[in-house]
Amino acid sequence: MSALQEQRDNCIQHNIQTRVHCNGFSRAPLWKATKVRNSFMKNANLPDAEEVFLDHSGHFVANAEAAQAALANMGFTVTPLSKQVQPDPETGEARLTGTGNICIMLPEGYLEFLIHTADTTIGLEFKAALERRAGLHLAAFGVADTESLHARLAKAGFDMRPLVHFSRDIETEAARETAAFTVARLAAGVMPEGRVQFLTHHNPSALWQTRWTTHDNGAQSLRAMVLSAPDPEEAASRYARLFDRPAQRHGAALRITLDRGALEILPEETAAAIVGTHVELGRSCFVGLRIGMADTATLAGLSGARWIDGSLALPFDPALGAGVWLFDPV
Repeated sequence: MSALQEQRDNCIQHNIQTRVHCNGFSRAPLWKATKVRNSFMKNANLPDAEEVFLDHSGHFVANAEAAQAALANMGFTVTPLSKQVQPDPETGEARLTGTGNICIMLPEGYLEFLIHTADTTIGLEFKAALERRAGLHLAAFGVADTESLHARLAKAGFDMRPLVHFSRDIETEAARETAAFTVARLAAGVMPEGRVQFLTHHNPSALWQTRWTTHDNGAQSLRAMVLSAPDPEEAASRYARLFDRPAQRHGAALRITLDRGALEILPEETAAAIVGTHVELGRSCFVGLRIGMADTATLAGLSGARWIDGSLALPFDPALGAGVWLFDPV
């Protein structure tokens, strides 16, 4: 057993305070230690080299309890509230990033619902977006090597924030663990839709626990994020360049297909007809989530549900902001 493996295994047996100290964020951070773990395990939510997954969506909400209640009423299993931290660059001490979350963990991908926790740079950006509207403001894409991708995107001319390493405490049925991520984020304003980022998971088993991935409504996968754009071709061109993949006509949408999941870009009026309202007229924005379902029967009787082109459309609860669910039988 290597020294790093021994250190990691010893840390796992202790609480988060011991583990953070043991990994010494400034010397041997958890995200590095868990790279060793991932080299021996394959998780359905870990892309292979050169693959890009639609990893998760991000709702900005004002009240976690109201969001949790709305989601539970739809038959989703919702994780407890967790506050995200990152190491202080000088001391290595864990600091709040500015947001916390509850999540819907699906067997493939997950849905994140964020709240404000601190007036950091990210926290203040969150508050500004939430003041504009609650709803979808974040799209995150999984890759095998975020560090290399960050360098490639910067070289290609994309304005990038510095690479960051995030973590958050998570209770498992056996012990308390830390979910750790390396994240590459485009600079604020590069994408008008909101925060667009790539990430690598370093301890996916802490996130995707069986008790959280089983849902009474039969939800299985995050299949696509839906975008409303005043100029769909312009939006499609931006994302096609970002992913280095073509946008193809798919009915009324321009669709960029990833190795898992997709981005669907709709004209504003088409999106408004599906959502039931304009989410942000004149601004390109995320407006919907396409979810793969084992059975749509439990949701078909809910108020506002209707079938559109083979998908069960259901407006977001007001606690989640303006937008629409699109549930696909799989």
